[in-house]
Amino acid sequence: MRFDPGDDRLVCDHCGHIEALRAAPWSQIAEIAIERGLDAGGAETEETRVTDCPNCGARFEFDPAIHAAECPFCATPVVIDTGTDRHIKPAALVPFALEEAQARQAMTDWLGNLWFAPNGLQKYARKGQRMQGIYVPFWTFDAQTDTAYTGQRGDTYYETQTVVRDGKRVQVHVPKIRWSPRRGRVRRFFDDVLVLASTSLPKSHTDALQPWDLSGLAPYAPQYLAGFRAEAYRVDLEDGLAEARQIMDTVIARDIRMDIGGDRQQITSAKTQMSDVTFKHVLLPVWIAAYRYRGKSFRFVVNGQTGRVRGERPWSTWKIAAAVIAALIVAAIAAAIYAGAQ
Repeated sequence: MRFDPGDDRLVCDHCGHIEALRAAPWSQIAEIAIERGLDAGGAETEETRVTDCPNCGARFEFDPAIHAAECPFCATPVVIDTGTDRHIKPAALVPFALEEAQARQAMTDWLGNLWFAPNGLQKYARKGQRMQGIYVPFWTFDAQTDTAYTGQRGDTYYETQTVVRDGKRVQVHVPKIRWSPRRGRVRRFFDDVLVLASTSLPKSHTDALQPWDLSGLAPYAPQYLAGFRAEAYRVDLEDGLAEARQIMDTVIARDIRMDIGGDRQQITSAKTQMSDVTFKHVLLPVWIAAYRYRGKSFRFVVNGQTGRVRGERPWSTWKIAAAVIAALIVAAIAAAIYAGAQ
C-alpha cells in the first residue's frame, strides 16, 4: 500500500483497498533539548536500510524488496547494498499534498516558460518517466536569545557650503553624518529555524522551494513513507546548529540596527547568549525528476506541499545563435531605414 497525497489514507493500487490513517495529534511533536541531541545516545534513534549513490553521494532509503534502481538525484543506476544507517529518528514530517501528475504538470509548465531551452530536453522530460517522491531531511531549531551590543548611531545633518558652478558662486546643502555611541540589549525567540540536512541537492534549489508551511507538520509515522523514499541526513546536528546560528545572527543584527535607530548604524560588538535551545529532525516532501540528456544530468525539484518548481536550466546554443543573428538582422534593417530617411 502507498500513502495517498492530499488524503490521510493508504491506498492499494492493485485492488483499490483504502485504509484511513489516524494521525497522532500535533501536540505529540516533541522539541528535543540540544544537549540530548549532541550527546551520543541522548536522542531517540532508528536504524534504516540505506544505499549510497556512487555518482552524487546521496544516501537514501529503499524498500527491502528493491535490489536495483536509479538514483533519484542524478539518475545513475544503483545496485542496492545491504548497509544500514543509525540516525536520530524524525520527529515530524509534512506529508505529500501533490500527486505525481500534479508535480509533473508543474514541472512541464516551468519547462515551457524557459527561453532557449533545448527542444530535445523538453520532449525527453515529457515522455512520461516517473518522478520520485523524496522526503528530504531538515533540522529545525528553537532558541531564546539575549544580545548585548555596542555601536554607533549616525544622524544626517546638512551644512551650507559655497561652490562655483558655471562661473557663479552658489550655496548648496551638503549632507553630513553625526555619529554618537550607543549600547543596549535586544531579545528574540526563534521558532523553527529551518536548516537543510541534505548535501544531495544544491542549496539554491531547496531555498527556492520555500516557504514551507510548517503548521502542516504531522507526528512522524512510517505509513507516510509508504510508496516514497526518504533521504538520510548528511549534515549532522552540530553543523546544522552552526548554520542556524548564522541565520539567527543575521536577524539579530537587523534587530540591533532597528534598536540603534538613526539614518545609519554601525555595530561594534554583539555578544549573544542562547538558552532553551531545542531541535527537531523533520522530513519535507519533494518531487524530483533527474534526466540524463546528452551525457549530462538535469534535475528538477517540485515542492510536494505547494508546487513551487526549481531546476537546472539547460541552454540551446542553436536557439541563442539564431536569436543573436535575428537581432543583428533587425538592427541592420533599422540602420538602413534610418540612413535612407536621412
